[in-house]
Amino acid sequence: MQIAYRARDITEAHIVAGMLEANGIDTYVGGHYLQGAMGEIGAAGFSNVHVDDDDVYRARRLIDEYESDQTVVASERDQQDKPDRYARWFIIVLVALAWFLWRF
Repeated sequence: MQIAYRARDITEAHIVAGMLEANGIDTYVGGHYLQGAMGEIGAAGFSNVHVDDDDVYRARRLIDEYESDQTVVASERDQQDKPDRYARWFIIVLVALAWFLWRF
């Protein structure tokens, strides 16, 4: 068996392992016992996804697709999180109008 993926934490390792198993690749997730040394805080870098020697190339190709999809999703989320300029101006005008009506 070879390491196909070095995950940040045990949860990500299981997500990648599940994706690989859904594509017909047998996996083994290592590093469970090393996680407990840090207590409740998720220790980083101890979790690995292992696959058979015959499946390494296909597994790494699927993992590359997974990681590229994560980058696209993150950039789309960043675009959606930007505040709308018109909404900001609307709120400013609404507050100014409320203040004006309250004063007079």
